[in-house]
Amino acid sequence: MIPDDVCAIAAQLMSRYATRTGLSPAALRPQRYLWTDAFAVCNFFELFVRTGDQTHRRYAVELIDQVHQVLGRYRNDDTRSGWINGLDDKTGRHRPTAGGLRIGKPLRERKAGEPLDERLEWDRDGQYFHYLTKWIHALCQAGFATGNAGYARWAVELGEAAFAGFIRRSGSGQAIGLYWKMSTDLSRPLVPAMGMHDALDGFITFQEAQHAVAATSADVGANDLSAAIESLSALCQRRNWMTDDPLGIGGLLFDACRLIRLINEEPTDVDLLESLLAACLEGLMTFLAGRSLNLPMSHRLAFRELGLAIGLRGLPMLADAIAKTSTGFGRRSALRQVLDQLLKYASLGKEIVNAWLPHAQRQGSWQAHQDINDVMLATALIPDMFLSVGERSARVS
Repeated sequence: MIPDDVCAIAAQLMSRYATRTGLSPAALRPQRYLWTDAFAVCNFFELFVRTGDQTHRRYAVELIDQVHQVLGRYRNDDTRSGWINGLDDKTGRHRPTAGGLRIGKPLRERKAGEPLDERLEWDRDGQYFHYLTKWIHALCQAGFATGNAGYARWAVELGEAAFAGFIRRSGSGQAIGLYWKMSTDLSRPLVPAMGMHDALDGFITFQEAQHAVAATSADVGANDLSAAIESLSALCQRRNWMTDDPLGIGGLLFDACRLIRLINEEPTDVDLLESLLAACLEGLMTFLAGRSLNLPMSHRLAFRELGLAIGLRGLPMLADAIAKTSTGFGRRSALRQVLDQLLKYASLGKEIVNAWLPHAQRQGSWQAHQDINDVMLATALIPDMFLSVGERSARVS
């Protein structure tokens, strides 16, 4: 069983993360990484909601500022300097997400004309669409948690930059896909292939950003992602979302958790949710059939399995949301059947957490990816804020 003192364990994980990465005490050159920091923001706000300790709220707010100051600017070893959005220093501080945000990889991005080295590319900087959507989600949660509409506006502006920078268009101008990885200034693709779930992730996350702006600000018309949402919706039609990668399955469950609470109960919306859950079930069964959870821990990657655990922790929330509907979602028998099948695996999330908990304090494979492992383990322990689209956020002023 997951221990009763989940808050204490999560707080310990997040405290050592804050110290190790230069968040607190603030380092001259903090180690910021966009994916991990997005989870961390949600964790810190969740810890504040659960404990009332202002330190966690302060960490969340300071982390957002630090990410923008570090990843919203060019690297120290880049020939370019200043904000990657091209704005002057004062304006850039007010619009830190207008040009996107760097990944935070250890190596500089590949130069124009330099041949692709697939092994090195994993360690090279640039921008990832699916990292930007994670940060949009974190900013939306910050907007709800603090009541500061500026976070939601930054989220929408980041969505605008991401869509403009990553969208692939035909000669006639029609949206036909998304690039996997772009240069820091969004001027050229570094990896042209499209991520399997990027269009879906963008479709849901952009709606979340619109929802956050509408809920926290009277100035709804200031930013609008409607055209981008429509284009991404078209890219989501008749797609097979199935993956047997545990992190990918967890991401689909995270998407389904948000989708049920964001979209209207139109037939196409119900179809999309049903296809998502069916893909989750098929992928989960394929993953379990491979018996990788029976391998020695040294042969497994904690953060990928913890991504699955986080998604599985959302299954009861998903079931509750569907049960509360009275029309499209709640009445479609096939949707309820696939959800019932998935709910049988809900305890697997806790089993994965319990398997990794003893390793979080040890040397070995855990330390090879300690930052992302620590943060995602904390999310799996206290997942409510991360899996929310605002309803979790009691105002944390």
